[in-house]
Amino acid sequence: MNRPAILVVEDEMKIARVLELELEFEGYSVTKAFDGREALQLYRDNEWDLLLLDVMLPGISGIELLRRIRSNDDRIPILLLTAKDSVEDKVSGLDLGANDYITKPFQIEELLARIRAALRQSPENDKGEKKWLQAANLKLNESTHEAYRDGNLIDLTPREFNLLAYLMKNQRQVLNREQILDAVWGYDYYGDTKVVDVYIRYLRNKMDKPYEPLLIHTVRGVGYILKDPR
Repeated sequence: MNRPAILVVEDEMKIARVLELELEFEGYSVTKAFDGREALQLYRDNEWDLLLLDVMLPGISGIELLRRIRSNDDRIPILLLTAKDSVEDKVSGLDLGANDYITKPFQIEELLARIRAALRQSPENDKGEKKWLQAANLKLNESTHEAYRDGNLIDLTPREFNLLAYLMKNQRQVLNREQILDAVWGYDYYGDTKVVDVYIRYLRNKMDKPYEPLLIHTVRGVGYILKDPR
């Protein structure tokens, strides 16, 4: 059985190390990030069962990181670590979709209990509440990160899946490359917009060209649209 994967985002290295040791002792797989930008990249490049997120971070604040993640992903449980007197941070965090918060200093037993509760409530563990997106004979399960075309499982990387999910959530809308970059790669991505064209080609080769009807269409001079042409 795979161990639940937790991303710990904490800029105080001693605290991060203590959390890593305690969580690994409890059977979790732990990865640490020490600033918001590093955490955002790790979040996008891997699959996680839970994020443990300090509010005060260099690079990108914990609240801003939470906002960016929740703009695309309402699935993953996120717990905030806040200072004892930071009422505004707690309110902001909960309003932006944090599942829970715990104030510093905290007892490790309380933190572990809150993590267990968040994981129990996660859509990943709710087999009766799979979240599906559908367009024609294409189906995506956001809970399990699986994609099916004509009932066949399509092997997608995390980035390909997120791109396809974004297109499906905005069916019949023309999306320009900058919009897609912001949503899938993030606001801090400074690369060439041609990366969108590359990943669109990957998707077409895997889940569009072998099947009918074609769902991803190019709008010349603008961007892309996902729609059933029938």
